Amino acid sequence: MKPLPVISEAEWEVMKVLWASSPLTAGEVIDVLAGRMDWSPKTVRTLLNRLVAKEAASFDPDSRPYRYFPLVSEEECQRAETKSFLQRIYSGSFKPLLVNFLKEEKLSQEEIAELRKLLDETSRPEGRG
Repeated sequence: MKPLPVISEAEWEVMKVLWASSPLTAGEVIDVLAGRMDWSPKTVRTLLNRLVAKEAASFDPDSRPYRYFPLVSEEECQRAETKSFLQRIYSGSFKPLLVNFLKEEKLSQEEIAELRKLLDETSRPEGRG
């Protein structure tokens, strides 16, 4: 399987638009981003071209104007970014990240129950359940 492309923060913003609704023309992506980013249309087009070059996105060459769509899923990219972050910041260890998160965040009872359930499910030996 081919490794996922490394996507910059700016490229993430463009990908979020494509993940939310595709295919889209460059003009449509520009319109969506105009409400949240102070980028020129040329910047957005450059980011789209970079994403195509990285094979994170593509376009329909038969459409005019081109209609862009993602080639990688948001979930795949989130998973890869999480692994990269864990490796860079916590040397691959999840426990210090979780400890820091739990010390800093105020979780609702519902969120705590959901975390407990996930921990219980992942801690069961295989074949039981």
